[in-house]
Amino acid sequence: MIGFPVKPLFVFVLTFSLLLVVILLSPSPHILQIPFPSGSSVGSDIWSVKRIMEWRPCKWWLQGHLTPLPAKTNGYIRVDCYGGLNQMRRDLCDGVGIARLLNATLVLPKFEVAAYWNESSGFADVFDVDYFIQKMSGYIEVVKELPKDIESKEPFKVDCSKRKGQFDYIESVLPSLLEHHYISFTPAMSQRRDRYPEFARATLCQACYSAIRLTSSLEKKAIELFDAIPKPFLSLHLRFEPDMVAYSQCEYPNLSPSSIAAIEAARVDRKPWTGELAQTWRKRGKCPLTPNETVLMLQSLNIPTSTNIYLAAGDGLMEMEGFTSVYTNVFKKSVLLNQDDFTRMHGNTKAALDYHVSINSDAYVATYFGNMDKIVAAMRTYKQMHNTLFLSRKAFAELTSQGLEGAELKKALWEVHKSDFAIGRGFALPDCFCEFEL
Repeated sequence: MIGFPVKPLFVFVLTFSLLLVVILLSPSPHILQIPFPSGSSVGSDIWSVKRIMEWRPCKWWLQGHLTPLPAKTNGYIRVDCYGGLNQMRRDLCDGVGIARLLNATLVLPKFEVAAYWNESSGFADVFDVDYFIQKMSGYIEVVKELPKDIESKEPFKVDCSKRKGQFDYIESVLPSLLEHHYISFTPAMSQRRDRYPEFARATLCQACYSAIRLTSSLEKKAIELFDAIPKPFLSLHLRFEPDMVAYSQCEYPNLSPSSIAAIEAARVDRKPWTGELAQTWRKRGKCPLTPNETVLMLQSLNIPTSTNIYLAAGDGLMEMEGFTSVYTNVFKKSVLLNQDDFTRMHGNTKAALDYHVSINSDAYVATYFGNMDKIVAAMRTYKQMHNTLFLSRKAFAELTSQGLEGAELKKALWEVHKSDFAIGRGFALPDCFCEFEL
């Protein structure tokens, strides 16, 4: 028998065990790691904050197809969607749920793009129709073509778009469906989806988060764009375009003359708030963050200036020099894509590319809480990708109004966003996702 000295064997085993632990706990090279800057008073980066709540798809959604469809349909419904891609997608989600609520057969939706998008792409130009029909099986019947007796008719249009509050579709829309057998509508602006029966809510959720994917050609272009971005990277949805600022009715000091002129040209009849009203409006979080303010916010979260950042935004962003002079690794689709391809693209296809990149990025940060942000955050939750954060315009306005600046301001912003990240604020809306304590 060969003997080994106990002490050297113990040291060897201990050393090997420690080495194994380090290897196992080391992060995957593809996960976005934000090193904590030396000398800061905060103990870790924002993505390292321990989450105490998690959003997951609700069971009633995943089991929604178990509710059998009625044997006879009440008629056919076409959902008419207007605006930009993400607004139309929101209307589509609502409309599919309403069609199920009314026991209707869904006709492929009609996309009516606003003139400023300068294009006419429809549902089938952006989304995979066959995949949509397949994934909605059991939730609602979807048809590409109408029966012979009504295929030549235009649907009877029911105006729901301006309705707010407790708008009842069964009471207000079902009679028209039963009378005309083929109707179209745009969902009301304000929804109370929590009042839908679960089978209708499940249909809405299935349509919005599981059944919609890009066409193969558009997905191929999106993958090409994604692959061109250096990894790991953060996708930043920044909103500081002239029309956005004009719509907000906010004023900003120290903008360049060209930015001021562009904003004034976009204002039309929307005059900015002044005096005490302007302060109240800003403290309510109604004013978009400037690129310089965004830089300060990102630094307060300890996101290094060397981070690869994909700019998920439209054309016309103002005041970007202040951002790119600090965060130097900024990538845009207009540079990464073939110029001929990019020139041929319009608003919807560009927005679709930003959507694809954002739901698959290592981290997603938004300076706004619009249609794209809500859908991207929910899709990231659906995919269990939790490095998502909404910068708090309200907190920024409130803290700066108190006179906070420099390190003190950054520390206060850190505390606000640490809390938001821990509870998953904005990760997903309760329409389709339920909270679980970790």
